[in-house]
Amino acid sequence: MLERCRLYVIVDRDALAGRDPAAVAEQVIAGGADLIQWRDKRAGEADFLETARRLRALTRERKVPLVINDRLEAALECGADFLHVGHTDLPVSEARRQAGGRLGVGRSTHSIEEARQAVAEGADYIGIGPVFATPTKPDTPAVGLELVRAAAREISVPWFAIGGIDREKIALVSSAGATRVAVVRAVTAAADPKAAAQALKSLLNPATGGMV
Repeated sequence: MLERCRLYVIVDRDALAGRDPAAVAEQVIAGGADLIQWRDKRAGEADFLETARRLRALTRERKVPLVINDRLEAALECGADFLHVGHTDLPVSEARRQAGGRLGVGRSTHSIEEARQAVAEGADYIGIGPVFATPTKPDTPAVGLELVRAAAREISVPWFAIGGIDREKIALVSSAGATRVAVVRAVTAAADPKAAAQALKSLLNPATGGMV
């Protein structure tokens, strides 16, 4: 499932400027997103779950995996494919145990040591970043391209470069060895999310001479 995923779009409530999350997700899927995450750090459980269920219906219809950020119960209730946990959240092994094997687990990492630990714990995929400064993680310093290079050298599970990546910077993470990227505002905050996703996806398509 993850091996074919190149463009991972995180639908974050704070980046949508009041637009409907499912409507934006529909556009980015039409634009080529391979993986969708629902993230809302401020919503109550009921509101979060209602949107998660709508996104699950959409992603199931479009055959795109759905990731839920941080909320294990919501991930289970809506039937998501993956739970994403931060580096200070539950260990991957504990999240998987609590999920009873019903969810894959992804992990955010900010150093090669954290990436190695996530692999050792059995993460299905890893986020590497933030590569560049990003308002999504205002309190987390950018890790730069050297961590991308280190991940390319030794991380065997699927991993996504994330953090401040847009059309101008995608070539930098590509040259550092990234073959997958995760984005938030570069797509979901765009005036035309479908076109923004298409533009990034074209740079990730081997047929265009982009990332492989």
